[in-house]
Amino acid sequence: MAEGIILLHGLARTRRSMRPLAVFLKQRGYLVLNVGYPSRRNPIETLARTAIPPAVGTMRSQGVNRIHFVTHSMGGIVLRAFLAQDALPELGRVVMLSPPNQGSELADCLCRFTWFRLFFGPAGCQLGTSADDLPARLGPATFALGVITGNRPAMGLAGFFPGPSDGKVAVARAGLPGMRDFLVLPYGHSLLMRHRQVQAQVLHFLENGRFDR
Repeated sequence: MAEGIILLHGLARTRRSMRPLAVFLKQRGYLVLNVGYPSRRNPIETLARTAIPPAVGTMRSQGVNRIHFVTHSMGGIVLRAFLAQDALPELGRVVMLSPPNQGSELADCLCRFTWFRLFFGPAGCQLGTSADDLPARLGPATFALGVITGNRPAMGLAGFFPGPSDGKVAVARAGLPGMRDFLVLPYGHSLLMRHRQVQAQVLHFLENGRFDR
């Protein structure tokens, strides 16, 4: 069975942020497609419709019949938005790194500022924690999902959250009902995917459906 992995970066990032993880997974024998998309330009639903289908088509054209996903931050919500609307028969396992699966208090706080809306675009204000915000409306995981998040926020960011966080997403809000496994590691949000321990855990879940304890 030919297996491939699609990588999805987060808000206001580019595919360069996922490059070390892409290299790591390619070295383990996977066909890896590191997708770039204009995360600040459109709502999440539009990003899902425009970023993921071409990547899936590329995988299919190369004979891949099992497609895994690894996402960082908002990339996980982009994937959930896609899967809520489109069936993917080849879907394998999914690892989400620091996803705001239940929204982020940081978005709640900053979305009222014009500079935030101008810089982060429409997607940034879709990541709040209310029942009306997109993460809450996408429902539980109906696929094989593992979530890794951090608990080491950058200086000055911990105060936005009532409990442990990685500086952008609260630990308590990273998980999703229906997920297979959940792991907290001592790292911050922005560089989580670059740590070798995280990369090894991603690989372990993709191969075994659980993290290495």
